Amino acid sequence: MIIGRIRRPAGIRIQGGRDPMAGPMHISVADLAGGAAAVPLFGPDGEVHDPLLIVDLESAAPPTVERAARQARSSDRLLVGLAKGEAHPELVRALDLTVAGPVGGAGRGTVAVADPQERVGLLYEAAERNPQATLVLRDVLRTTEGMPVPAALDVESYAYSTLLGGAEFARWLGTRGPRTLPPEAADPVLLVRDAGHLRITLNRPERRNAYGRQLRDALADALRLAVLDEEIGQVVLDGTGPAFCSGGDLAEFGTTPDLTTAHLVRTRAGAGRLIHQLRHRMEVHVHGSCVGAGAELPAFAGRIVARPDASFRLPEISMGLIPGAGGTVSIPRRIGRWRTLYIALSGGPLDAHAALAWGLIDEMAP
Repeated sequence: MIIGRIRRPAGIRIQGGRDPMAGPMHISVADLAGGAAAVPLFGPDGEVHDPLLIVDLESAAPPTVERAARQARSSDRLLVGLAKGEAHPELVRALDLTVAGPVGGAGRGTVAVADPQERVGLLYEAAERNPQATLVLRDVLRTTEGMPVPAALDVESYAYSTLLGGAEFARWLGTRGPRTLPPEAADPVLLVRDAGHLRITLNRPERRNAYGRQLRDALADALRLAVLDEEIGQVVLDGTGPAFCSGGDLAEFGTTPDLTTAHLVRTRAGAGRLIHQLRHRMEVHVHGSCVGAGAELPAFAGRIVARPDASFRLPEISMGLIPGAGGTVSIPRRIGRWRTLYIALSGGPLDAHAALAWGLIDEMAP
């Protein structure tokens, strides 16, 4: 299918080429202000081209910065700022993420790293591998930023169901190959009640407390108990074994009978809404690997205490998906949409020290 030829606006200077092997395409603030990011997203082959652009954040006159910010807010592409010094706050807020050197990164829209050039290259590669998931995540984070939590969870789930039917997830499923469904567990979740205190413990250590169907249902039942019983003044959630929660059980991915059922299960049978309802009464204690749902669900709670060995990771983009247990809603409300995007697109772990500095957790304790 031919979409049409790509024509860049007259006078726009674009560094780099259309070949992904040439690396990320850089544009200046002036380029952005002049419409460089507004070039059509689809190439003549009908495929997404240049899903991510790097904006070199050199100094510019205020009118140029204002025009660039307007263009950034309306762009269809993911725009990552590359800051060598102080960047204009309005433009940083309008971009999807800004990467800076070790002395930068003070604001929520910025991530400070040792080698910014190397890091934006990795983000670019992730976007090129899965452009559909990347752009859907970017749109969901922007769309739900100011929405009520229940409505935002619906938007996340609609987007997730869309990607379940996409080519990128199908490719990941093919690479993963067939898996045997996990066996049933006698007690996937343990409950201990002491007067007004309820402790809920994820109890599938042999599967690193993966958020599979049986554990999810048992956790949701326990949370509903706390929602209905107002005499329960404090709820503590933790997990047994070496990891708090390793995310969705990979053996169950792609097994829901249809996409509509998958949406209703995620939003009406999942734990995210319930933890949000209980947030003023709820504390989560995490340790070890907190992957996918293991990072997304705790972020709904009013307080998170992490052991020093805790690390947080959102790997869904590499699977052609976005976080689907509420992470596009819960995590941005703690650390902002910019750093949420960074964790998801980089796919790498965030250690407990960084999580504390960013506000993803509230306390680090043995």
